[in-house]
Amino acid sequence: MEPRLVTLPNIIKSALTPKGAGPLVKGLYTLISSKPDKYRSIGSHLEAHAKKRPNSPAIRYLNDEFSYGQVNAWVNRYSNYFLSQGIQPGDTIAINIENRTECLIAVLAVVKVGAIAAMINTSQRGEVLLHSINLVKPKMMLIGEEQLDNLSTVQESLGTVLKTQLYYLKDEGAIACPNYYQDMEVVSKGQSEENPGTTDKIQMKQPCFYIFTSGTTGLPKASVMSHYRWHKSMAGMGLASMRLRHDDVMYLSLPLYHNNALTVSMAGVLGAGSCIAISRKFSVSRFWDEIRDYKATTFCYIGELCRYLLNAPAQPNDKDHPIRAIIGNGLRPDIWMEFKQRFGIDHINEFYGASECNLVFTNALNLDCTAGICPLPYNIVEYDIEKDEPIRGENGFMTPVLKGGTGLLITEINDKQPFEGYTDKEATAKKILENVFEQGDKWFNSGDMVINQGFKHIAFADRLGDTFRWKGENVATTEVEAVASEFPGVEHSVAYGVEIPGTDGRAGMAALTLKNINDFDAAAFSRHLNEKLPAYAMPVFIRIREQEEITGTFKYRKVELKDENYDLSKVEEPIFVKLPSESHFMALDAPMLKQIQQQSIRF
Repeated sequence: MEPRLVTLPNIIKSALTPKGAGPLVKGLYTLISSKPDKYRSIGSHLEAHAKKRPNSPAIRYLNDEFSYGQVNAWVNRYSNYFLSQGIQPGDTIAINIENRTECLIAVLAVVKVGAIAAMINTSQRGEVLLHSINLVKPKMMLIGEEQLDNLSTVQESLGTVLKTQLYYLKDEGAIACPNYYQDMEVVSKGQSEENPGTTDKIQMKQPCFYIFTSGTTGLPKASVMSHYRWHKSMAGMGLASMRLRHDDVMYLSLPLYHNNALTVSMAGVLGAGSCIAISRKFSVSRFWDEIRDYKATTFCYIGELCRYLLNAPAQPNDKDHPIRAIIGNGLRPDIWMEFKQRFGIDHINEFYGASECNLVFTNALNLDCTAGICPLPYNIVEYDIEKDEPIRGENGFMTPVLKGGTGLLITEINDKQPFEGYTDKEATAKKILENVFEQGDKWFNSGDMVINQGFKHIAFADRLGDTFRWKGENVATTEVEAVASEFPGVEHSVAYGVEIPGTDGRAGMAALTLKNINDFDAAAFSRHLNEKLPAYAMPVFIRIREQEEITGTFKYRKVELKDENYDLSKVEEPIFVKLPSESHFMALDAPMLKQIQQQSIRF
C-alpha cells in the first residue's frame, strides 16, 4: 500500500472521536509550558510519582515488580553514591547493561544528579566499543555482569583513571565481581534513600543522555539528548498522542540504549505515572505471551519488529491481548493494514524523529499509513539524488515540494527547537544547512526523504544514501523492498545500489532472506517484480541469504552488502542477475561476471 494523502474529512473524523481527554490536555499544557531554562528534569517526575503514588507499579521485569516508592529509593542510593564520589552536573557515566531493572535504575540515578548517561550499545566489542567509550570520556562506567566479556576486549586500552572507576552490577551471579571492579550494590548499600538535592537544580536545557547511532555507516556517533527534548517527547507523544494513563503498562522489548526506549517509552511512562514492563530481548515466539503475562496495554516498536511478528505463523489467539495502542517508527505502508487487522490494534502511533532531530512527527489523529503531524517549523525540499545535494534555484534558495511530492525533510533551527547535535563538532556542522530560504537562516538536514501528505503530515520514503539513481530515475529502496517482500517465501528483503562498469548511477540489487533457501523460483520472482515495479526500479542482481545481518535496533547492515556487491570472490551465497537480453533472473557465474566487468554485456 502506498502512503495516503491526508484529507480534511479524515482529520475531522479522527478529531470527533477523542479518547483520554485528561492526558491530552496535560500533554498540550506541558508542551506549551516547557522552556529550555526552566528547572524541571526526568528525576523530578520520578520523585513526584513516588510521593503521590508510592505503591503503584513502576517496573516489571520477569517475576519482579517494583513500585514507584521502591524504585525512587533504589535510584537515590545510587545517586547519593555518585555525589559522594564527586560526580558533577555535566559529567558522563557510561552504562553498559542489557535490558533489566538495574539498567533503568542506573540511568535514572545518573540523570538525577545532573550527569549524562552514555548508553553503550551492548553488542559492541573491540575497536567499536573503545571508540564509543573514548567519544564520551566517562568519569565512571557501570557494567552488567553479562557484559564483562565484551569489555574484556578493550579493558587494557581504557584510561588509567577510568580503570579505577568500573562498577559491577550482578545479573544471575554466574560470574563473581572481578577484583578490579567495585560492586555497585555493595558500595551504595549505606547511602541515603532520600531524594538528593540536585534534582530541583537541573534545567531542561541540560543534557541527560548520549545516544549512539547504530554504526551502519562507519563508526558510531554520540547524539545529545536533553531533558528539554525528553519532556517534549513525553508531552507530545506519551500524553497528547498516546493518551497514556497511570493504569497503562508499556511493554518494552527494544534495547534500553536506544532512544525509543528512553525518550519514547520511559518518557511516556514517567509522564503518566504508569508502569514499564521490560523484556530482556525481543523474541517473536515470546512476544505476545510476555505481553499477556505483563498485562501490557501498549508497546513500543521499531523498524522491522512488526514485520518479524507478521511473518510468524498466524495463531488463533493473535487478538487475545490487552494492547490498545502501539508507538514506534518504521512500520511500512505495505504491511500496515495487515498488521493492524491481524493483531487487532486500535491505534498505531507511528512517529518520525531521529535521535538528533530537533522535532517529532506523531500520529496523534490515528490515521493510517502516516508518520503523523508536526506543528513546528519544517519543510520538504527538492533534492538531486545524483549530485547528492538539495536543489537550489537561480536565487540560491531551495524549493519546497508540492503536496504528494517526495523530497528532503529539513527542520528549522531556532531557540525553541535547537539542534543539540553530537559530541563531535565536525559531525554536528555537517548536519546544518544555511541560507535555505533567506540569508542567515539555519536548518537541520534530516538525511531522510519523505512524502508530503498534506495538512502537515508526512510519510517516510527513504534514507539519503539508500535512494539511488538508475536510468535517469530515482529508485527508493523501500519501494523495492516492499514489493520483493510480497513474493511468497520471502521473509526479508534489503535493497541497495551497486556500480556496474560502463554505466551511470547505480543498478539495483536486493538481498533476500527466504523461508526455504533452496526454494527460489527465479522466473516467478521476475514476473512478480515486472508486474509491480517500473522498469528502472527493477533490481539487476539478487542475492539469496540464510539470514540478514542487523543492528541491535533491527536496522539492516547495508554497508557490507554494498561493499561485497555481486563480487563472487567475496560472496559465497547464490547471486542471480537479470541480463538485458533475458526476461528473468539467472544464476551469475564467473564467465558471466567477467563479461560484466569487461563491459562486454551492456546494461
